[in-house]
Amino acid sequence: MSESNATNVLGEPLAGCCTAPITGFYRDGFCHTGPEDAGVHVVCAVVTDAFLKFSAARGNDLATPRPAFGFPGLSEGDRWCLCAARWAEAHAAGVAPRVVLTATHEAALEQIDLADLKAHAVDLS
Repeated sequence: MSESNATNVLGEPLAGCCTAPITGFYRDGFCHTGPEDAGVHVVCAVVTDAFLKFSAARGNDLATPRPAFGFPGLSEGDRWCLCAARWAEAHAAGVAPRVVLTATHEAALEQIDLADLKAHAVDLS
């Protein structure tokens, strides 16, 4: 199950990412992770059309609704907990989406440099 005392990449308590659509490996609105989460869905991203096309080209179509799984499909501007490796891959390809640092789990730092995340940070102020 998800962590109730998780920390974000800034060393603070993990904030929620999104509840509409509901995101997170555990579908709790947070980018929590645990042993069951092989994909490490820890980066709270604000997806773009360019990223959605990139992800679909890599075999993970996040734009098409999947009603059988309660998945509405994502559109530009939606927040979603992405796999750290996919975000890093998108970054290397120049199509990484913006990131909500307060809602990005510290486990992302095992695969992504904090400087790269900060360079793509969304200013929520």
